[in-house]
Amino acid sequence: MAYDNVCKYLVEWFPESFVRWLLGSPVSLAQLQPTELSTEPIRADSLILLRAQNLILHLEFQTDPDPDIPFRMADYCLRLFRRYPDQEVQQIVIYLRKTQSERVYQTSFQRGSLSHRFEVLRLWEQDPEVLSRYPGLLPLAVLAEPDNPEPRLRQVARAIAEMEDPKLRQELKAATAVLAGLTWTPEEISRVLGGLAVRESTIYQMWRAEALKEGREEGLKQGLEQGLQQGLQQEAARLTLSQLQRKLGPLPEDLSETIRRLPTEQLEGLAEALLDFQTLADLTQWLEELASA
Repeated sequence: MAYDNVCKYLVEWFPESFVRWLLGSPVSLAQLQPTELSTEPIRADSLILLRAQNLILHLEFQTDPDPDIPFRMADYCLRLFRRYPDQEVQQIVIYLRKTQSERVYQTSFQRGSLSHRFEVLRLWEQDPEVLSRYPGLLPLAVLAEPDNPEPRLRQVARAIAEMEDPKLRQELKAATAVLAGLTWTPEEISRVLGGLAVRESTIYQMWRAEALKEGREEGLKQGLEQGLQQGLQQEAARLTLSQLQRKLGPLPEDLSETIRRLPTEQLEGLAEALLDFQTLADLTQWLEELASA
């Protein structure tokens, strides 16, 4: 979600750019806080809500396809209707990274008699010249030409460099560098954009914090999975050694250590084979055949 949140920050800071692009006219919109709509398992902090006199514009940015998107759109539309019954709701899902998945063409949710429709935009199909007209959309323009991004990235870099406000330049350059990372390596981005003095920018710090959070969560998940697998292997080794010692007596330490290092699947095979062992030589032969297989 780190990349999605960069787009969320861009909308918060440049709502007029997104309104002109998505609605085609300069409508004055105020940002709504979506936390009051929060109900598990949907994350309200991923919502972007902009409100005009008779319209609520709901934007969802997605880096990659998500099978839950249609349900989320229907769910939030009902929540918004409950909270703002007199407001029209326009929902747009914007996919960032080019993909062949059919999910990015899905524009409706249907279950029985319930039917709900929403809009979808795929950035790689958008006109980069249109995006480049608005300051807040410049970072998105680099994703509109994923197959040949360098000329567009250079053009965006020039447009940002010509801006008078140094803070604006810094934030937009940071957002451009982050989003370009969906298709380019850091070295390639640095080569095109030049020295990236963006680490102190607000948008970079927000993105980095979110990326670190996601990395920690993913690392914890992987660590738990690895710990579980390691625990299963260790328990299998302990049980197999116990069965071997009951049948063959005390084992040499080198054989015991070899067995402790066997993966779980091989330990399961050994647990079956040891039923036919009569002597220590049978175990040694089995291990030698395993090593040569």
